[in-house]
Amino acid sequence: MAKIGVMIDNMFEDVEYTSPVKAFKDAGHQIINLGIKKGTVKGKKGKASAQIDERIRESDYNYFDAIFIPGGCSPDNLRGHPEAVEFIQNFFNTNKPVFAICHAPQLLITAQLIEGKKITGWKSIVQDIKNAGAQFLDQEVVEDGNLISSRSPDDIPAFISACIKKLE
Repeated sequence: MAKIGVMIDNMFEDVEYTSPVKAFKDAGHQIINLGIKKGTVKGKKGKASAQIDERIRESDYNYFDAIFIPGGCSPDNLRGHPEAVEFIQNFFNTNKPVFAICHAPQLLITAQLIEGKKITGWKSIVQDIKNAGAQFLDQEVVEDGNLISSRSPDDIPAFISACIKKLE
């Protein structure tokens, strides 16, 4: 089964992490939480936490079959760290699946990866997506090549379904 790296930091959107991760595990996939430093990161609602398995700077992007980026404030935190930006750039260029929900495109924008892509995301970053040269689509799931994106927690069932299908 697939090894899925989850790029995550503090203030992630709880359910955007917990629901997809549970579904990925239930489908037999392995989850490796990637963060800036080892330890525990907490969701912004205070209901979920995640233990960082590996520091991004020490991880080999080639090891993973897919990368998942939950939303919330986590992607904005991650994009302030050059090692996170470089990691997602390198991984994205392998053409393996990247799963991005809600505010996750913020990391992809900083990494300059979405120009010419079709993508969706949270309503407050629509203009950022457009300014990065991507085509924003207001849909529950948008798939463009190796990138699968969704807007919000309301889209989680469709997002999970598309991601699981991509991993088959």
